Amino acid sequence: MSVICVIGTGYVGLVTGTCLADLGNTVTCIDIVQEKIDRLNKGILPIYEPGLEEMVERNVQAGRLRFTTSYPEGLENSEFIFIAVNTPTGNNQGGADMRYVESAARSIAENLDHYAIVINKSTVPVGSGDVVSRVISNNLKSPDASFSVVSNPEFLREGAALLDFQNPDRIVLGSSEPEAAHKVARLYLQLRAPFVITDLYTAEMIKYASNAFLATKISFINEIAQVCERLGADVKQVAVGMGYDKRIGHSFLDAGLGYGGSCFPKDVRALAHMADEAGLHPQMLRAVMDINHDQRRLVVTKLNNLLGSLRGTTIGILGLAFKPNTDDMREAPAVDIIHWVTSQGAHVRVYDPVAAETGREALMRENVNLQDVTFCKTSYEVADQADALVVVTEWNEFKSLNMQKIRAAMRQPILIDGRNIYEPSEMSRYGFTYRGMGRATSPAPSILPAGDTTSDMSGQVAQETLIASES
Repeated sequence: MSVICVIGTGYVGLVTGTCLADLGNTVTCIDIVQEKIDRLNKGILPIYEPGLEEMVERNVQAGRLRFTTSYPEGLENSEFIFIAVNTPTGNNQGGADMRYVESAARSIAENLDHYAIVINKSTVPVGSGDVVSRVISNNLKSPDASFSVVSNPEFLREGAALLDFQNPDRIVLGSSEPEAAHKVARLYLQLRAPFVITDLYTAEMIKYASNAFLATKISFINEIAQVCERLGADVKQVAVGMGYDKRIGHSFLDAGLGYGGSCFPKDVRALAHMADEAGLHPQMLRAVMDINHDQRRLVVTKLNNLLGSLRGTTIGILGLAFKPNTDDMREAPAVDIIHWVTSQGAHVRVYDPVAAETGREALMRENVNLQDVTFCKTSYEVADQADALVVVTEWNEFKSLNMQKIRAAMRQPILIDGRNIYEPSEMSRYGFTYRGMGRATSPAPSILPAGDTTSDMSGQVAQETLIASES
């Protein structure tokens, strides 16, 4: 087993370090924020991720995982050094802010006294491996220190990060030194995943291209949802029909409020910025971002259409986190929606199973007046005397609510389903005025030619459609 150092205890660093320790390695995680390390040493995690707390505790007790602010302590005897720090969007029109990566590289150089492989785990622009190599080379202090640089981008989904680490679709490694890349590959052999070993630039690009493509799929189905809504089609069934085509697949075809979180928004922006810098015109990437931004505004449009003025109304919000099974509020649609409706004079009642505290902090950062927001402890409390209810995050518990009880608690039975977790016909039976995303509010007009015999197959088609939706 190997001795490993992971720099950064945010989402990527903490998951990576803990999972590598769980594979039997000795791992030290470094973070410069003393308070975060103190809390980690007490078993208090800075993020919510299902199963992570138990895995951290198990590996700390086994002596395979520890946390420190000391670079000399963390780098001691380390064969592999992962840089897993934040790379937020900078002030340069969408490019990634590399200062944390460069700071980590400088600290490595100043404290390294042996050979080690430095691995970029952070999502970094193409060419960042050269930057890290240059910073370390220019700041090495010990004559015994030497290093190689490898790019090893992460592909972890928040809410399923442990599963993704343990069952990866592929492991991407890039380096100008193939031997170093193969040494890193040995860390992952137990996972029995396919390897893609290439040069640094290509490995860095694979990460951006992958996230941009998934973001494009989301924006595509959301644009189709708007067309469906106008023409009377149901986007959920459209997505089912599309997804059976093996060239398309079902994943990332759920129409809703668009993407959020720490990866897709900044990575699409960063890739568009890199294209701009290269003298290109990334028009598709720009359209992806525009559609994503506009999608969350549709919720407010639907509220205005149904309620008219929002002044004096009470709007219930179910869900704050950008997706279920996380408390991450980065680029969360809820923040924009709450900001927009409160600016129109509405009062908001909100509930999220795990993101109440991070949600409160996010709203404060966006200058939302918290006097206009009531944080509730249950979904039913959110519905109490609400003029409309908006589903923002598709938590499982929202799918199994007693909708009769919800309906009875509301002042007006308006339900905006931003994640399409309910069936329109069922909500209508409960007495709701229901609006989904790309779901027809009236039957689709017939476009079959007169006398077309396919109309006689409507019963069979309906049955097959039901089977498809249940699958």
